[in-house]
Amino acid sequence: MKERWEERTQTPLLVLAVAFGIAYAVPIVAPDAAPWVHRLCTHVEWAVWAAFALDYLVRLAIAPSRWAFVRGHPLDLLAVILPMVQPLRLLRVVATLLLVGRRARMAPQITLTMYVAGSVVGLMMFGSLAVLHVERDAPNGNIKTLGDAVWWSFTTMTTVGYGDHAPTTGLGRVLAVGLMLSGIALLGVVTANIAAWFISRFDRDDEAERRQTELLEALTAEVRALRAEVARLSPPQTARDPLPGAAPEAPAGPAAPEAVPAPTAPRA
Repeated sequence: MKERWEERTQTPLLVLAVAFGIAYAVPIVAPDAAPWVHRLCTHVEWAVWAAFALDYLVRLAIAPSRWAFVRGHPLDLLAVILPMVQPLRLLRVVATLLLVGRRARMAPQITLTMYVAGSVVGLMMFGSLAVLHVERDAPNGNIKTLGDAVWWSFTTMTTVGYGDHAPTTGLGRVLAVGLMLSGIALLGVVTANIAAWFISRFDRDDEAERRQTELLEALTAEVRALRAEVARLSPPQTARDPLPGAAPEAPAGPAAPEAVPAPTAPRA
């Protein structure tokens, strides 16, 4: 029953996650939008979080062992509790990202490559928006536009850190630490995935070579066995028996008379 519920709610929750991303981005990208737009986006954010929280509670209710479910899904529980402890937009972002990531990992149609690529794009997008929201109005901040925020997120996630843009507020630096750790983890996953792909490719080539070698050895053994069988079934050949395909020997005739030397004349 739990598997059927997760399978049926997978697509709707991912659609809600996309709606959450749009609702989170609009007020930051367009801060001068109408007040009703900001209120609508806030309501959408809370509605999406509530949908994921309801999904967690339903899965907890239908789980065979509720305590085992709680112990096996600590990040889901943390993501449900965080926004209620302190209703910050950033905590709603973190909670929703945790819940979306958890459900995406359980989706059978999402491979590791798609999950890693989606995680990179999602972290870069939300990291850029979050740091822009925090740093744009800071007195000494130097991240004022979305382009600056995206550049900073890219250099931070790749651990390059040019230093031309950096957060100056405490919350911005907390975001930077989280983005650095996430970038290192994702780079490790990407590197391991590429190495595993090369290793599997080499293993397939070695396996093909081993199969060809085994086939040649089997054919050689069969040829030897056939030669031995042919030699066993062939009749033994005697010295008088002509070889197959050889011309018969001509019968021996009478011996030719020896030549008698001619007499020589006596000397005078």
